[in-house]
Amino acid sequence: MDSPLPPRESARFVAERSRDVAVDGEGVRRVAELLLAASTGPALRVDGWRALHELNPRAADEAALGWVFVVDTLNFSFWAEQEERKCLVTYKGKAYSGYWSLCAAVNRALDEGIPITSASYYATVTLDQVRHIFRSDTDVPMPLMEDRHRVLNEAGRILLEKFGGSFLTCVRKSERSAQKLLHLIVENFPSYRDVTQFEGKRVAFYKRAQILVADTWSVLGGRGDGCFPDIASITMFADYRLPQVLAHLGALKYSEELLEKLHKGEMLLYGDKQEVEIRGCSLWCVELIRDCLLELIEKKSEKPTAEINSILLDYYLWDYARDHREDMKGIPFHRTRCIYY
Repeated sequence: MDSPLPPRESARFVAERSRDVAVDGEGVRRVAELLLAASTGPALRVDGWRALHELNPRAADEAALGWVFVVDTLNFSFWAEQEERKCLVTYKGKAYSGYWSLCAAVNRALDEGIPITSASYYATVTLDQVRHIFRSDTDVPMPLMEDRHRVLNEAGRILLEKFGGSFLTCVRKSERSAQKLLHLIVENFPSYRDVTQFEGKRVAFYKRAQILVADTWSVLGGRGDGCFPDIASITMFADYRLPQVLAHLGALKYSEELLEKLHKGEMLLYGDKQEVEIRGCSLWCVELIRDCLLELIEKKSEKPTAEINSILLDYYLWDYARDHREDMKGIPFHRTRCIYY
């Protein structure tokens, strides 16, 4: 079987053939101008990952990498069927929803003495134990609990068999190449193989695999084992929140037919043409925003305080989406239940 197109090439291929989603050039420039104001602040620096998010690990060590691996193995499908009824996890007196409910649950488990970031533990953890660890403080459970149990067991077994139970071993095998680490993850861990078909081609967005590379870079501060000279080759992470914020900001345009489906709350299956178009165009859109932002910085004759890449733009826009959730209700996110995002 032919190898799938890599994420950037997949995105360009989809964007050039998309019918229900389009990248808007003027919108791309407007988002780049919005980001220009943030380009010298902490939000667009690698250390912002830790500084701006209280649940992320404080250390830059093997244990922190183990935390990142577990969280990104389970980093999928947090959207609530009804906005007013959602899974919430309270940690240190604060209630967290969505992706942060996962991080809060992992930290809560560690505080309770449950070794959830140890491969030897989660390789054999039971479904009942997983349900307890990721329990909600509301009557709405975290979605796809059986899938979370399955991929945890699978990832733990593979980590033990191939990497001595440590994700750091996998990172070191990459020899400080973001692309090599991406391929090691995708080749060895089946749940990370975010590949589908579009117009006769196999396309890959690798949302979770790319975010695992990005979070590895971030938790290690871009230093030591986390120093990847090719980190800019990693694209944004095509999920359901980023397309929503890009459409809200006018950088993506949806057809009337697609908008109607989204407003009705219709489910789009993973691999459906419109679902692939949403993800592919959003990924390509962020690539164009990055290029535009770099041009704007150059025109101002300013050097960015750190390398501007698609990872940092994704982190920023994802936080922007969370902070402006009420403003974005005019453009619903697309509803797809799967383990890939």
